[in-house]
Amino acid sequence: MTVLIAGCGDLGTEVGLRLAALGHTVVGLRRDASVLPAAITGQSVDLSLEQPTVPAGTDLVMMAIAAAAPTPVAYRAAYIDGLRNLLDALDAAGVTPRRFVLVSSTAVYDVNDGSWVDEQTPANPRPGSTDELLLEAERMLHSRQPAATVLRLGGIYGPGRERLIRQVREGTATVSAQSRHTNRIHRDDAAAAIVHLLLRREAPAPVYLGVDNAPVVSAEVLTFVAAELGLPAPRLTGAESQRGGDKRLSNALLRSTGFEFTYPSYVEGYRALLAGVGTRHR
Repeated sequence: MTVLIAGCGDLGTEVGLRLAALGHTVVGLRRDASVLPAAITGQSVDLSLEQPTVPAGTDLVMMAIAAAAPTPVAYRAAYIDGLRNLLDALDAAGVTPRRFVLVSSTAVYDVNDGSWVDEQTPANPRPGSTDELLLEAERMLHSRQPAATVLRLGGIYGPGRERLIRQVREGTATVSAQSRHTNRIHRDDAAAAIVHLLLRREAPAPVYLGVDNAPVVSAEVLTFVAAELGLPAPRLTGAESQRGGDKRLSNALLRSTGFEFTYPSYVEGYRALLAGVGTRHR
């Protein structure tokens, strides 16, 4: 079975390695494919500018791309132009994949009151925002590949994504008395969820939320990490960035498919990270 991964960055490479270990032929697309591990057949291509070569017999497709900058222009190039070029290439090759998973973001929910959000909650990105372009890409995908699945991920942490730990160690982390809820997922669980949705026998739903079991205020996570490191609690500040809003995301639909988390909350995830469990790509 051939798997095409469009966007072999950190997450895409981890997905590719897991699928290769299961015996699948994995083709990975990125601007510089020379950095990919040997288990993944690389194809150097800039999807924002050109169509890739789609291998005959491609059965599974996963797309996890990143914008070059946090601007509308960069997001349109990556998510709209990049997805369109991939879909056009599939059409040109006469390939209709059995499964197509697009990685998106829970940022498409502009919710700021701490309420619960699930797949039935209407996406409401701010007009003119980069998040609105993510939703546009999702809709394009479903219009052209109706059976495709969108996995909206929360904040990813894990090997190589240790900004919060670094801030605590350096003493630059702060907590707010009005701390908002945050929603996260360990990189390894995000990769495992993608593999699960690609390979499960039953047809997936159009959209899933990819977050762990524990929406939690950010102050609690920072205080926990400091305690694990034996450091003083982060200093209290009066304000906190509202980036990402304030919402609690439910993963009930993903768990209903039989998916089980290795790191069901930040406690297990950050303890493993601090202990050096989990590595960068093999």
